[in-house]
Amino acid sequence: MATDPELLGHILDLFAGMGKVSTGRMFSGTALYVDADVMFAAVLGGTVWMKSDASTEAAFLAAGSRPFTFQRKSGLQEARSLISLPDSAMDDPAEALGWAHLSLPPARAAAEIKRREKTRKSRAG
Repeated sequence: MATDPELLGHILDLFAGMGKVSTGRMFSGTALYVDADVMFAAVLGGTVWMKSDASTEAAFLAAGSRPFTFQRKSGLQEARSLISLPDSAMDDPAEALGWAHLSLPPARAAAEIKRREKTRKSRAG
């Protein structure tokens, strides 16, 4: 299911303070990018998922966030690299922006890994 355009507009308004935010398809949702290839958030199933890692997870969990989960044949799986935007931030652009800024270091690190992998593959091929 594609992201509801009204919801996506609201989310883009929440993150307006990030500067230029671009979007792209991600599974059946929408990825949100800054700096062309730094995915700091995604909208999947009507939920905003923020990029996270071990350095940010505790802050998100303390605010009531939950890790992204998905179903596999082997059972329910967690992807702790995505964690939900706290509900209170959905109506508070200043709070949403704070969480977005917290997500930037893990998002930039993940983008750098992807860039290196892409470079490595292009040299090997």
